Amino acid sequence: MKELRIDAKIENLEQVLAFLDAELESIDCPMKEQMQLDVAVEEIFVNIASYAYQPGEGDALIGLEKLEGPDRIVVTFIDSGVPYDPLAKEDPDVTLSAEERQIGGLGIYMVKKSMDDMTYEYKDNKNILKIVKNI
Repeated sequence: MKELRIDAKIENLEQVLAFLDAELESIDCPMKEQMQLDVAVEEIFVNIASYAYQPGEGDALIGLEKLEGPDRIVVTFIDSGVPYDPLAKEDPDVTLSAEERQIGGLGIYMVKKSMDDMTYEYKDNKNILKIVKNI
């Protein structure tokens, strides 16, 4: 597994995406799946940077690995911030108009819909979120 440990700050998003894209290109990930992974990783990293350590600061570990049989990419996010399971929140009602819908939750909903699997666990005082994309 390739890993990047970085301060969980929004200004580090560009470095996170550069790490992801370099690794995905090195394993010949198709462009469609790479773009879906970019959007998902951006959403999750920005959430960690914005909410995990408030009002303090901390870091995030982003891991990437390619599994075979069937081929899939697994991206793991680990932080020591406030325990938060984004999968426990009810999906927004996308049939409602934007004015009627509650604020928040749309980004994680988009990640869930674009990935093939997503898991969360809180272990050893760490949030561990994994997203899986079949390629």
